[in-house]
Formats: sequence, structure tokens, C-alpha cells
Amino acid sequence: MAFELPPLPYAYEALEAAIDKKTMELHHDKHHGAYVNNLNAALEKYPEWQNKTLEEICREIAKVPQDVRTAVRNNGGGHYNHSMFWQIMSSKGGGQPDGKVGDAINSLGGFDKFKEQFNQAGVKQFGSGWVWLVRTNAGKFEIRSTPNQDNPLMDGKGDFAVFGNDVWEHAYYLRYQNRRPDYLAAWWNVVNWEAINKRLEVAAGERVAAD
Repeated sequence: MAFELPPLPYAYEALEAAIDKKTMELHHDKHHGAYVNNLNAALEKYPEWQNKTLEEICREIAKVPQDVRTAVRNNGGGHYNHSMFWQIMSSKGGGQPDGKVGDAINSLGGFDKFKEQFNQAGVKQFGSGWVWLVRTNAGKFEIRSTPNQDNPLMDGKGDFAVFGNDVWEHAYYLRYQNRRPDYLAAWWNVVNWEAINKRLEVAAGERVAAD
């Protein structure tokens, strides 16, 4: 089965508290759409990889045939990262984190400190990339950044990307130009903590099953 571009779970203009409508149209339809098309093209002659999930492809990226590995890393990573990204935002987002993700953030010094460190990691990511809250295979939480469309799954250590923010310029440039810190600060107004808690619960369930 070919990979498909998932629809946005809200209207293009739903995230105006942080991201403008035109950016959402271009980001979802053009950028994410291109990652899906390019991933399908890269895997055309490897049907065994077409049957894997995006998460499996990211975790097993070192095993992808070498002639398409870079294309799969970039475009499979882009598809996974953006599929996560759309789901963890909402027009009713923002506010204080609660539930399991609230506990995780409190373990890192509280929400204010966490936002400061998370935003700083995003600002310091040179060029294009992502900033993440990661749950390690050992159950610890930490902030990381990755270049390009890489994600924490790709290190092959069993780490899980709880949530991440896209710091590619195409994610913010129409409204914020070169002011990445302003975009990072505004982004918290649309973060969907309920969706992030569901991601964390699924990850915990998979960890129990794996154990």
C-alpha cells in the first residue's frame, strides 16, 4: 500500500493564534505532500519496505537499502514528523500541560523552565530541523533537537518522540520572517496537550507489551 497524505484535523485557518492560513496550506499540501510522494517513489522497488509502518521505517532506517536510504530518511522522516505535528496542535490548544505529559514536564523543572529550554533548543538548531520532547528507552524525559527531517526514533535505541516542533523556515517564515524565537513562543498557544497525552499513553502501552 502506498503511503498517503493525511488530511488536516482542522481548517487551514484554525491555528491563527500561532500559524497563518497560507503557511498551513503550503506546509501541509505542498511540503508534506512532497515527502509522501517522494517516499513512495523511493520504495517503489522495495515492496517489503512498503508494508512497514512509518515508525518501523524510522526505527530501522539503518537497514533500508543503501541506494534509497537517504531519500527514505529525508522523506520518510518528513512524513512521520509532519503526521505527528498536525495531530498535536489544535485551535483549542495552549494552557498548562496536564496528565502524564504534565508529570514529565514537571520532572524537568516545571513548565516555564521547560518552555525556555525547549525554545532555546529550537533557536539553536542550526538551519532546518526539529526540537523534541523525548522519552528514552529507559523511561527518562529529555529535550533534543535533530537536523533536517531526522527524529529520535532513528537512533535505533528505542526512544520515543513524545512531541516536536518544526523549525524549518517553511513552518513560520511567511508570518515571522527570520524571527524564529517569536514563532517558538507563539506555538505554545496551539499545543494540544490532550493529543500529546494520548501519544504518551500509547507509547507506554507498547513499552509494557514489549517488556
